[in-house]
Amino acid sequence: MSFNAVRKKKVKRAGAFRVDEKELLCKNGCGFYGNVAWQGLCSKCWREESHKQREAQIRGDEKLARQLYESQNVSPNDRVPSGPEVPEEGTHQMGVGFDKFEDRQRHRLQATSRAKQVKTIFSRSLKNQNKAEPHPAVTRQLSTDSTQATQRFTHFLQRLNKTMAEDIHRQCAELLHKIEHYDWPVDEVAEKVQDFYVEHCERMGSSPIYTGLSSEQQTKIIDSIEKYLMTRLYRDFFSPAHADDEQKDLAIQNRIRKLRWVTADMIGAPIEESDVSVNQLIVKAQTELIEINAKKAPIDKLGCLSRSSKIIFQMVQASQGSPASADDFLPVLIYLILKANPPQLHSNTQFISRFTNPSRLHTGEVGYFFTNLCCAIMFVENLDAKSLSLTQEEYNDYMSGRRQPPKTSEPICEGLYMMYNNLSTLEDLRLRQERLMQNAREFSDEMERWKLKVMTQVDEAIKSKPLVRKRYGPQPVNVDEELSEGHEGLPSPMEPQKV
Repeated sequence: MSFNAVRKKKVKRAGAFRVDEKELLCKNGCGFYGNVAWQGLCSKCWREESHKQREAQIRGDEKLARQLYESQNVSPNDRVPSGPEVPEEGTHQMGVGFDKFEDRQRHRLQATSRAKQVKTIFSRSLKNQNKAEPHPAVTRQLSTDSTQATQRFTHFLQRLNKTMAEDIHRQCAELLHKIEHYDWPVDEVAEKVQDFYVEHCERMGSSPIYTGLSSEQQTKIIDSIEKYLMTRLYRDFFSPAHADDEQKDLAIQNRIRKLRWVTADMIGAPIEESDVSVNQLIVKAQTELIEINAKKAPIDKLGCLSRSSKIIFQMVQASQGSPASADDFLPVLIYLILKANPPQLHSNTQFISRFTNPSRLHTGEVGYFFTNLCCAIMFVENLDAKSLSLTQEEYNDYMSGRRQPPKTSEPICEGLYMMYNNLSTLEDLRLRQERLMQNAREFSDEMERWKLKVMTQVDEAIKSKPLVRKRYGPQPVNVDEELSEGHEGLPSPMEPQKV
């Protein structure tokens, strides 16, 4: 049996979590990818369904208003007797009564508006009298990210045709002005932004201003518009205060913390964590998942998700020794989410669903990856003993901490991975330092022993052969004496001569 066959057999899991790709498609059968947040519909069908529901709500409210008016303001004597000629609900008589009610409301609103106009005129005159000098208008300061996004968008527009760039800038400025100056709920803002994407795509296809643009250039323009708009609107519409995104983020985060004991075998994730190369890929994939929260624009968040998903296929292939299949993707994604615990997971998926270009989530690998991410979050929220092939007692023991799964080489995010590597290096340095100090102490002791040994040997040598000092006195020397033997090479002494 080959090495790849052994590895593939080793990572084969029982009870793997699988989802058929058909289950990821829109429930209406349009062929696009659905989304759990949209009740299994794609963004297009969800918007149409939401529009129908709003219209039905408006009609229901109007019907209720008519019924309340008739029950409170029409006396029994004025009621139209029933008979064959009397129309059913929504008749002309009821319409007349409701029209009178609307007339009274209109007159009341007009009177109120006139009173407000008079108060406004007097208040302005008083302000002009008391105001010594005009105050500058309060303008909202842009964040650093918004300023940088504006600069990048301006630089992008400078590379386009002047007329085209002016039209794009004007359309974006009008949309931002409307959103920033009107207190619209986040769902209504999301609908207007997605309508803007669709309308601008249609505008590029029909307006003579954009003649000659290829489909790739049009996509690049829409991507740049999305990145600019959503970076500007990120602060106000990412996890807005009036929505429950923050509460759901905390609930998912706490849920994932309680499920840290789940192993790859339990959910059928075909990865071999003991392999060094696979472990490195796990760290990279988790880092990309965590990085989603650091991005501002939905297109950048989806880019992180796409890179993480491609790394998942690489790690499955490295674990099995063969190309990964789509069935292996979702269990590994679930496992990475449980181990990485990405921050604000619900808010990020909601922000992407609300404000990205809807065509990006309909088809293609990005739409497939995002749909699987939503399915993974739903699986984590609903994970129970049956989905993990455990008994209820085992599941309760794991959740309470009374039982721990077999210890595995748990993958961690890059930051923690670096921290643990640094701690390991510091521990190694500490041991080496201790060995060095021990060797230094041993060397110092050895030097002391050598010193004592040398001193002992010197003392013994002195005692065995004591030093005898001899004194030698001065001896007379005759300079005129003939040279003795051994001095043949020296010249004879000079003799004095008479001149």
